[in-house]
Amino acid sequence: MIKFPVTSLRNTIFFRLLITYVLVIFPIILLGFYLYYWSYNNASEDISRATVTQLNYYLEDLNREIEWMELQQHDLLEDNELNKLGVTWELMSSVEQRESLTYLLHRLTSFKNSSSYIQDIKIHIDAIGKTISAQNAVVDLDRQHYEKLSSSMSKYRERLTYLNSSLHLIAAKYGGKKGQAPLYIIQINLDSNKLSDSLQQISLYDNSGAFLFSDTTGFRVMNHEYAKPIMQSYLMQTKEARNSTSLLNNSGTMYHIDSVYSPKLKLTIVTYLPEETVKRPLHFFYQWAWLFALACLIAIIVVTYFTYRFIHKPLLLLVQSFRRMEEGELDIPIDHDNRDEFGFLYTRFNQMLVKLKMLIDQDYKQKMMMQRSELKQLQSQINPHFLYNSFFILNSLAKVSDVDRIEQFTVMLGEYFRFITRNGDDLVTLHEETKHSRVYTEIQQLRFSRRLHVQFDELPEACASIKVPRLIIQPIIENAYEHSLEKKSENGLLVVSFDKQEQGITIMIEDNGEHLSNEKLEELQQSLEKVNEMREMTGMINIHRRLQLTFGEGSGLKLERSVMGGLKVTICIHLNENDQG
Repeated sequence: MIKFPVTSLRNTIFFRLLITYVLVIFPIILLGFYLYYWSYNNASEDISRATVTQLNYYLEDLNREIEWMELQQHDLLEDNELNKLGVTWELMSSVEQRESLTYLLHRLTSFKNSSSYIQDIKIHIDAIGKTISAQNAVVDLDRQHYEKLSSSMSKYRERLTYLNSSLHLIAAKYGGKKGQAPLYIIQINLDSNKLSDSLQQISLYDNSGAFLFSDTTGFRVMNHEYAKPIMQSYLMQTKEARNSTSLLNNSGTMYHIDSVYSPKLKLTIVTYLPEETVKRPLHFFYQWAWLFALACLIAIIVVTYFTYRFIHKPLLLLVQSFRRMEEGELDIPIDHDNRDEFGFLYTRFNQMLVKLKMLIDQDYKQKMMMQRSELKQLQSQINPHFLYNSFFILNSLAKVSDVDRIEQFTVMLGEYFRFITRNGDDLVTLHEETKHSRVYTEIQQLRFSRRLHVQFDELPEACASIKVPRLIIQPIIENAYEHSLEKKSENGLLVVSFDKQEQGITIMIEDNGEHLSNEKLEELQQSLEKVNEMREMTGMINIHRRLQLTFGEGSGLKLERSVMGGLKVTICIHLNENDQG
């Protein structure tokens, strides 16, 4: 039968803890108030971050919509039928005139229906004295309005023009003579009601709202009429459009204000939220803060007593021993004569120290190394620079409407990301690893096709099913592009070749870069020869160590100067009978 020891209260640590915990109560109360204000500030910041992100998305979407309208407007400006009406109206037959007017009217109607932000599209043609409207068909030209549009274009040259309480996109076609009035003007009227409705979508809280305005044109639009006094107060206190988060006092009510300015549109969008709405979820916390402090005082007194009597002292000894073990001190066992549960733990702890010393070299270090390598591998799988370049290539292909190459590129990009993001074992077949590396070089060829060339040999069929760690070839190829080939203005060459041997395979990656000095090459060679197992490993050192851990001594990387002048990296894989096939 186990007898529990009786702990004497002669030790004064109990009283020290009691006094300490009582003194802790006051900071806890202060902490409660601090947490209240911290929670309020944090909630405000979270709301601001979310709101600013939403406002940026809104302005970006609106800008993309305007850009699309401008592209369609420019395309319409160069329309052959429209040019014929503006230049050769008198020479056209009545049938040709009607056909051209009908064609343009259908095109304007289709254009208008393509965007909910468009209220009407008008083409004012001076030569025929007519205005073609998607909403009103063909009407007589309003000469005064035409001259006002022409004057506003030459005066302001703004991307968005504010006329008649709404925004417009205006573009004109001029003749060959300097100073001559435009042949015709294309006017796109933006629907203020639709803009107001779109602002309603970003007002997610009670009594919140949004408004959109321009400092340069005087344009104003809001999602509700009751937002008008708040907008007026904001405009009186804000001297210029800017990105900001602030508090606004309007008729004694404080509002949380977030604003984002778009330099492309020269528009500012502002959202407001009553400060009381931000504080409302925290009222409950404030009321219970004092009760929490009182409960803490009672609980601390009780727990202090029993913790000290039954747990604190023996547990402290065990914790200190564990800390020494964490610091690497494995030769200091716990001396004790306890026969209770802690005595059992002390005995097992001493036995664990002995076993740990035996296993640490053969198991612990290796596992930690594999975990560190795996972590660095996952962290470096998606290169932001590569991802940016990929989208840049897609953008370039889309601009020239090269559908076939877009399809080819997206398939290759999908294969690339599928390989590096899939879950599963760290080992893959050499065929899969080589295929992934080939896809990567093909993607890079789309970027550097004019100045770089890749010679990628075929993998010997007998080596296709060999299991290797993932990402041992592609990072080396990526390193060659980043540090050597990207710096060449022409005639860059990357060669990937394979050599099947009796006891393994070697993979050679070499380039003709011109910036590899002898000192740099020697530094790289020494970094592979003197690997410190406890330091962070990246790049080629990571690959070299993973190959050694997987295939043993004789495997890894070998660095030397290529016959082409650049760096040659040789991947050596030494196989035993279990690794074959």
